[in-house]
Amino acid sequence: MTQEDQTVNSEPEKAPVEDIEALKKALEEEKAKSAANLAGWQRAQADFINYKRRSEQEREDTVKLANSQLVLDLLPILDDLEGAFAAPNHPHKSSWSEGIRMIGQKLRAILEGYGLSPIKALGEPFDPNFHEAVTQAKGEEGIVVGELQRGYMFRDRVIRHSKVIVGNGEPEEPESDQDTDSIQPQD
Repeated sequence: MTQEDQTVNSEPEKAPVEDIEALKKALEEEKAKSAANLAGWQRAQADFINYKRRSEQEREDTVKLANSQLVLDLLPILDDLEGAFAAPNHPHKSSWSEGIRMIGQKLRAILEGYGLSPIKALGEPFDPNFHEAVTQAKGEEGIVVGELQRGYMFRDRVIRHSKVIVGNGEPEEPESDQDTDSIQPQD
């Protein structure tokens, strides 16, 4: 027999059935490991993307609110300037007085440029998210009838609640310059 005849007549050796079954089982195990590794990698990738988003959001929030403490510290100065002009005996016409008023307006404008905004309270329904009830007085129940200290928001967050007087439901007495007992009916 020549070498050619040996190659033509030789059949590939058949592996025992047990070896084929073991190989199939090993292949299935490796496929399962591969699928588990892929799922773990995909979870890790999604977690990393979420971490990056969360970190970026936290950084933006920190930048937005970085000045909130400074603004909060400046609010008493703004309150004092506004209170000085609300005093009943204050001479509002002097040039010095107008200069101080302009300083107060500039301070308010600067703070508003950074995101400060006053909370509307007077005549509004009482809302504990924005108002702090100090006392009650005659007036429509649940409605703010007086404001003792203005509240402020900084970039959509309350940094100081408005201190308010809330109506207790008793009707307000009409104000008049005359005593009600001395009123004479008119003809």
